[in-house]
Amino acid sequence: MQGVSNFRTTFVRGLKGAAAGLLAGYTALAVAELVASLARPEAGPVTVVGGAAIDRTPAAVKDFAIRTFGENDKLVLQLGILATLGLLAVALGLLSLRYRRTGAAGVLLFGVIGAVAALTRPDTQGPVDALPSLVGALAGAAILYLLAGRIVSAAGPEPVAGPKPVAGPETTAGPETAAGPETVAAERQGRWSRRGFLAAASVTAVAATGLGALGRTLSGRRGQGAVASRAGLKLPAPASPAPALPAGVQLKAQGISSFTTPNKDFYRVDTALVVPKVDADTWRLRIHGKGVARPRTYTLQDLLERPLIERDITLTCVSNEVGGPYIGHARWLGVRLADLLRECGVKPPSKGGPADQLVARSVDGMALGSPVEDVMDGRDAILAVGMNGEPLPFDHGFPVRMLVPGLYGYVSACKWIKDLELTTFDAYDAYWVKRKWARKAPIKTQARIDTPKPFARPTAGSVVVAGVAWAQHRGIDRVEVRIDDGPWQDADLAPQAGIDTWRQWSYPWKAAAGGHTLTVRATDGTGAVQTEERARTVPDGASGWHSVFVTAG
Repeated sequence: MQGVSNFRTTFVRGLKGAAAGLLAGYTALAVAELVASLARPEAGPVTVVGGAAIDRTPAAVKDFAIRTFGENDKLVLQLGILATLGLLAVALGLLSLRYRRTGAAGVLLFGVIGAVAALTRPDTQGPVDALPSLVGALAGAAILYLLAGRIVSAAGPEPVAGPKPVAGPETTAGPETAAGPETVAAERQGRWSRRGFLAAASVTAVAATGLGALGRTLSGRRGQGAVASRAGLKLPAPASPAPALPAGVQLKAQGISSFTTPNKDFYRVDTALVVPKVDADTWRLRIHGKGVARPRTYTLQDLLERPLIERDITLTCVSNEVGGPYIGHARWLGVRLADLLRECGVKPPSKGGPADQLVARSVDGMALGSPVEDVMDGRDAILAVGMNGEPLPFDHGFPVRMLVPGLYGYVSACKWIKDLELTTFDAYDAYWVKRKWARKAPIKTQARIDTPKPFARPTAGSVVVAGVAWAQHRGIDRVEVRIDDGPWQDADLAPQAGIDTWRQWSYPWKAAAGGHTLTVRATDGTGAVQTEERARTVPDGASGWHSVFVTAG
C-alpha cells in the first residue's frame, strides 16, 4: 500500500512538473509575441526558427513537404515547431523538480537559439530582432523557477520515523495525537503550498493568454496601414490593354480548370511564414549594381504614373510535379521591367552589358536571380501592381511583384520586391541556387489531364477527356491523347490566348468497359514534343507524360 501511495505521489508531482514546463513555454511564447508586436512581428521566435529551418532544409525535403502538404506546408512546419517546443518544455519542467536553476537555464538557452536564428535571417534588422526571443525566454525561465519552487514546497518535509504515541487514560486518540503535531503541521503546510502552486499556475496561464492576445492585437494594428494603403489604391487604366480573350478559350468540359484562376484560388508557394504587409505609401524600389549608369529609387506612385501594360500570363512553380496543381493564370497590370532598366542605363549582355543576372530581393529576405537577356529580350517582363483587376493581394506580393513569362517562379517571380541589383551568375548565387536548384530555368512543356480524375469510374460510352497544356513564351501547337498502349490521337484545342498562357484541350473517347490508362503529351510552338523521360522537380522542373487510370463501367 505504501508503494502505491509513493507511486501516486511521484506521478502527481511529475504531472505538476510537466505542467510547470508547459506554462513556462507558453509564457515565453506569449511574452515574445508581445515584444515582437512592439519591435517587428517577423521577429517572433516561431517565425525566425521556422525560417531558419526552411533555409537549412535540403531541396529534396522541401520538395517532399510541398508534394505531401501542399500549401499547408508552412502550417505543418509551425505546428511541428510548437510540438517540439512543448515536448522540450515538459522535459525542462521535470528536470526543474530536482534542478530548478538548470531547468530555468534550459529555457534561457532556447531563447538564445531563437535570438541567433533571428540575427542570421536574410531580412534581419539587427539586435532588435533578438529581443522577442530573449525577453520571452527570461519570462519563461522566471516562471519555471517560481512554479518548480511551489511544487517542491508542496511536497513538504519527509515524515520523521519514531514510535507512535500510545493512547491512554491521559491521552485522546485524535488526529494530532495519532500523527503527531509536527506531521499535521507539515500536512497543512503542504496543502497551502499545493494551493499556492495551483494559484500561481492559474495566474500564469491567464496572464500569458492576455499577453499573447495583446501581442496579436498590436501586430494586427501594425499592418493596418498596409491594409488601408491597399484599400485606397486606385489602379490606373492600362496604356496597353490586354487583348480580349478569344471566344471559346474556356471549354465547357465538366471538371476542367478555369482558364483564369480567381485570386483566392491562385497557388501560393514561398518561404514566408508571416505574409509581409507592406505599406504602399512607404514602399521603395532601388535599382543599382553592375552596369547601372544611373541608379534610381522608385516609389509606387512613380510606377503608377508611367504607361502600364496589361497582359495575360500563366505562372508555374518549379515544385509542380507532372500533373500537379501549382500553376495558375491571371491578367496582370504593371510596368515593363526592361523600360526601367534601360532608363537606368542597363544593357543586356548581347548588347555589351556587363551584367548577365538580375537579382530581385524581397522585404522578407528572399533573393531570386533572372537572366538579364531574358528580361530584356522583348517579352512582357513586368513589375506587376494589379492582378485580375484589383491591386495585388498580400499573399501574392502587394504592392509590387516581378513576373518574367517563360521562367519558373523561383528565378523570376519575386513577391514584395524592394531591390533590383545587376550582377553576374559567376559573382552571386541566389537563394535557391545555393540549395542546388538550376541557375536558369525555362518552363518545360507540359500537359495535364483534369478530367476524368485518377481512379474515376465513368460510364462506358462517350467520355470527354480534357485538360490544360502549357509552354510559356513558346505556346502550345498540339496535344495528343493515348488510350492504354494504342496510337496517339490528336485532341481538340481551344483557341490560344497567347504564347504566355496555358491552353485547354479535349478529346472525345468511346470508353469500353474495364480499366484504362489515359496519357497526354503536348507539342510546343517550336515543334518540340514533350519528353517522356521522367524527372523530379529538382533541379529545374519535373518532366514526363501525365497519365491517369480509370475504370469504365
